[in-house]
Amino acid sequence: MKKNIDVVGAILIKGNKILCAQRGGEKSLPYLWEFPGGKIEKGETPQEALQRELKEELKIVVTVENDIYDKVSYEYDFGIVNLTTIICHLSEGEPVLTEHVDIKWLEPKEIKSLEWAPADIPTVEKLSKIKLS
Repeated sequence: MKKNIDVVGAILIKGNKILCAQRGGEKSLPYLWEFPGGKIEKGETPQEALQRELKEELKIVVTVENDIYDKVSYEYDFGIVNLTTIICHLSEGEPVLTEHVDIKWLEPKEIKSLEWAPADIPTVEKLSKIKLS
């Protein structure tokens, strides 16, 4: 039986754009794009995990919305990833690459142009149809 991995991803919005992050080559799913975030630790809410992960990975402080935007489960060869995505907004700092090799700020209609990790694709589809003001 494959293990379940509970992760959270940030739909980080600045103006009318969403932050897209490219995974490094040494990680699983090399060079695919994802919503930045990471594993939810025991006792953490998804919102708390997102704030912690973005501070660790991108050196930024974010305001996280209470509502869950999307939940997706995807079975990879290494386990079942349960991805919760939440909209958040930049509060302090500018993203610094510590674990990713690239980031892009794209409008929702542009995000489908990237090659996304499979677990992120349903959220990308949903987001690509919205309009940010």
